[in-house]
Amino acid sequence: MSIPALPLPEAADGSAVEMPLLGFGTWQIRGESAYRAVRTALDAGYRHLDTATMYGNEDEVGRAVADSGVPRDQVFITTKLPPDHAGREDATLTESLRALRVDAVDLWLIHWPPSRGRSAAVWDRFVALREKGLARAIGVSNYDVADISELSSSAGVTPAVNQIRFGPTLWDAGLVRAHRDLGVVVEGYSPFKTTDLGDPALTGIAEAHGVDAARVVLRWHVQHEVVVIPKSSSAERIATNFDIGGFALTPDEMAAVDALAQRH
Repeated sequence: MSIPALPLPEAADGSAVEMPLLGFGTWQIRGESAYRAVRTALDAGYRHLDTATMYGNEDEVGRAVADSGVPRDQVFITTKLPPDHAGREDATLTESLRALRVDAVDLWLIHWPPSRGRSAAVWDRFVALREKGLARAIGVSNYDVADISELSSSAGVTPAVNQIRFGPTLWDAGLVRAHRDLGVVVEGYSPFKTTDLGDPALTGIAEAHGVDAARVVLRWHVQHEVVVIPKSSSAERIATNFDIGGFALTPDEMAAVDALAQRH
């Protein structure tokens, strides 16, 4: 199954950068479990992997990609700078690239806003390292719209992506629109932790399509063009979560899932 992708700003070398709407998250998966999970995800068809310096699994992610046989240019890899590494941007990215066994990451994010007043300086280094070709695209995580606007104004470069906690109960059309008005892609993490998968609205839609509620949630993200990165250590669940190409939610079903936010 082919997963749709969203265009990001061109890389420094002028090449196109496309971010698959469905990715595989690796938070809290370490060691050989991380290696096996990423290999399983790649075998299932995922071509978007999300990790972070803070996760402590970049080496396993890199080793899994190298061993998978999937060409490097077919895998979109994201990693992130911890906020307490402000001032160590160059060294941190160099360490990430070495662990991941790549010459550049496809997306590098500031994981959380660093201590007050330091975001602009960190973002300046992100812009410089992107220009050097070490990150094809750059963005942020856990930022609000005002902070993103401030970065854009100070550096003249807008973050390509903001990765935030997201799911049906957190649906906010105004927030998504505000990001898009700035040219920022919204990427959601923890799609299931923020959702009651037993909610009748989800189970009813799932039954109508012959799928489970988790896949309804993932399909909802994709149809809203919000990137989503479910994670699991279960081979069966990893494969099932990727299997969302055989159905589509109707406008009424999309609205019913949107409405979950009004009940929480």
